[in-house]
Amino acid sequence: MTKKILIVDDEPNIVLSLEFMMKKEGFAVAVAADGDAALEQVAAFAPDLVLLDVMMPKKSGYEVCQLLRADPARAGLKIVMLTAKGRETEVAKGIALGADAYVTKPFSTKDLVAQVKLLLA
Repeated sequence: MTKKILIVDDEPNIVLSLEFMMKKEGFAVAVAADGDAALEQVAAFAPDLVLLDVMMPKKSGYEVCQLLRADPARAGLKIVMLTAKGRETEVAKGIALGADAYVTKPFSTKDLVAQVKLLLA
């Protein structure tokens, strides 16, 4: 069965490149541009993994991560935080809130694909 990935980022260029890359790898892809839309897409699309930007309108990636982790129905959902904030405290916060991985921008697309595949294996 095809694995499903939800890309959540408010930067259209990042969304386009991630969407292209993940589809090329054979994943089904949905996108959202803010935290509220991300939660709606998780409910509608039921992704296996979420690529989640931290700094977004409406709800931050941290808030979305926390809400998803509070939902027992989403226990198996993998969350990869994507952010320009690479300080150790930011990484620790993302992991503490339940993210499975934390990737800082700019990132290597090859490394990100490898991380996604590892989490979904």
